[in-house]
Amino acid sequence: MSHLTIATRESRLAMWQAEHVKALLEQLGHTVSLLGMTTLGDQILDRSLSKVGGKGLFVKELEVALEEGRADLAVHSLKDVPMELPEGFVLACVMEREDPRDAFVSNKYTNLASLPQGAVVGTSSLRRMALLRALRPDLKIEPLRGNLDTRLRKLDDGLYDGIVLAAAGLKRLGLGERIREVFEPAMMLPAAGQGALGIEVCSDRQDVIDALAPLAHQVSWLAVSAERAVSRAMGGSCSMPLAAFSTLNGNTLTIDAAWGDPEGALELVCVRMSAEVSDLASATALGERVAVDLKAGVAASGGTLLLPAAHSPA
Repeated sequence: MSHLTIATRESRLAMWQAEHVKALLEQLGHTVSLLGMTTLGDQILDRSLSKVGGKGLFVKELEVALEEGRADLAVHSLKDVPMELPEGFVLACVMEREDPRDAFVSNKYTNLASLPQGAVVGTSSLRRMALLRALRPDLKIEPLRGNLDTRLRKLDDGLYDGIVLAAAGLKRLGLGERIREVFEPAMMLPAAGQGALGIEVCSDRQDVIDALAPLAHQVSWLAVSAERAVSRAMGGSCSMPLAAFSTLNGNTLTIDAAWGDPEGALELVCVRMSAEVSDLASATALGERVAVDLKAGVAASGGTLLLPAAHSPA
């Protein structure tokens, strides 16, 4: 049994996630403290992530704390974790996944279909932009940055007719009643890793890796490993309009992946593939095969994986 320090962002959702991990580790007999931090991603709210450096902005300061020994582990929403971790860091644990789906939140309308033509919907996710435009090309999609509470406040201030958020965050904070519609994956395919918590540590901290082992959820880990493999092979980050979602039935893993045009000019490119998987390596291999077919489909559609300058990371 040991003392462990968790590095975490200071948003309400991030603190909930860290407290959740803290409680589980304390049940295992460890003593645990939290190191709250404000990341660059939390500070830059006037530009989309795809323009200022990507989701790594949410984890860099936490990784510095791990590297300097001020913290032993960092808890992340897995969809915020870059597909390639810096040398010296490893994803030590993926916990059981919460609801992976997207949610429609509105104070005026019961679902996406009930929005009038030209209604304003908030999201800064290129994936959600592409999928929303495929569903409702008549809507006006406007940027929406900030933590979950900030996004809800902007909706309540009347800046949007509706916004799209991850269902998991709303449910974790007891805000499930704000959800007007949950999008089934067939309607809006989730982001790789959405709804799952990942715990990052320095790769040489085997003691921490061992302490986290009881918290790992193998089914969730297999699913998100396949999803993240799709995104990694596509060169994915928040600067790519890419969705990937896996389900495990027995030993059979099925991945659905989609690439979309944020401007809505091209049709969605979708790929589904299934295979028997037994470990993280075979799940990753399946994701890589999906990416090969998805790349071919994007090329055949006239699309490109290189985004215009306006969407490129700074």
